[in-house]
Amino acid sequence: MAGPLDGVKILDFTEIIAGPFSAMLLADMGADVIKIEPPWGEPWRLNQPFLPFEARTYIALNRGKRSLPLDLTKPEAREVVYKLIPDTDVVIINYRPDVPYNLGIDYETLSAINPRLVYCENTAFGRRGPHSQRPGYDIIIQAMSGLMAGDGKLLDGLPQTINPALADFSTGLAIAWGVSSALYARERTGLGQKVEATLLATALAIQTGPFMQINMIEEEERKEMLEDIALLRSEGRPYADIYAHYDALRRRQRMVYYRTYQTKDGVVAVGCLSDPLRKRMADVLGLHDIRFEPDYDPTSDETRAFNDELTKQAETLFLEKSTDEWIATLDAARVPCGPVNFTEELMHNEQVISNDLVVDLEHSTAGTIRMVGPTLRMSETPLEVKSASPGLGEHTDEILTSLGYSPEEMQRFKDDGVTR
Repeated sequence: MAGPLDGVKILDFTEIIAGPFSAMLLADMGADVIKIEPPWGEPWRLNQPFLPFEARTYIALNRGKRSLPLDLTKPEAREVVYKLIPDTDVVIINYRPDVPYNLGIDYETLSAINPRLVYCENTAFGRRGPHSQRPGYDIIIQAMSGLMAGDGKLLDGLPQTINPALADFSTGLAIAWGVSSALYARERTGLGQKVEATLLATALAIQTGPFMQINMIEEEERKEMLEDIALLRSEGRPYADIYAHYDALRRRQRMVYYRTYQTKDGVVAVGCLSDPLRKRMADVLGLHDIRFEPDYDPTSDETRAFNDELTKQAETLFLEKSTDEWIATLDAARVPCGPVNFTEELMHNEQVISNDLVVDLEHSTAGTIRMVGPTLRMSETPLEVKSASPGLGEHTDEILTSLGYSPEEMQRFKDDGVTR
């Protein structure tokens, strides 16, 4: 059976993570994705390569695509693109806002050739505002969007990035969602459209709670918080001091029931987000918790002090048994839990394998590779990993021949650096 996007043709002009990840997800859905990159390769091919033009960063994000290198600063390369556009359904691009215009692959130019074109542009900050023309990568967006501060991970007093690249990968999902929605809309209207995605938008979107303000209970409190932070910054205080004040103002309670614990031989995570679940965990551990008593006040000083002591008791108890013993005990009580694993351990994990989340592929130069399988399961239009990532220029002749170029013309393009 064909995938849900069988017959959809996509030109992927993207680099690094967000754009390539989105196009790879669409390729898993059956789309025919042509990766357009410079003849010298996109940056992720050159990030610690283990073979010429091959790096694990590139291979991990570009499976199921065909490679057509083009130097888009050359008019002959742009002509190739313009020949592809009439039969193309989707263009995905993630350059700075000025670059598509400079290269002649902007929405206005391409949609004039094909009005049914769905053109998805991903930028760091969006097309409007004072930062619109600035370049931006995941680390910059994590810093500017509050993701980095919200994570609370400090090293030598400085905030650290969240790994994996959270803004990039969430934006990749948003792009795939936006493209699929625009294709559905086109089926009803017959018209293509421009879809704009930004790293900043998705970084804020996944922070729904912290970004939201309920004026009747938070407006004054947040105003005071921001004034205090501004004052500390003006005094030149170290970030660690500012963050400690910020954290205290947010009044975080120590979460006994939603955290990780050191066991006798590892670490176990528990996740109890309702009182019935919390009560089960407390009973399993033999803990008395005042939250289950009448007139419980979660904001009182007494409660904060009690939570600190309760946490210490729980930490001591978890050290008494192994991870497997605790998981068996917690599972029996229907308390959500799981061991803390390293990613590399999951390649042979029974749960992962049972859900077809590992696939083996043959790469043209790297040989056999094993990677994560399709993200979704669909009963009538199943997703499928078609191929490993392409070698640089692996499909040049195939694609140019389909456009009517002769062998002599293709060789001239290669000699002149238009392609490879």
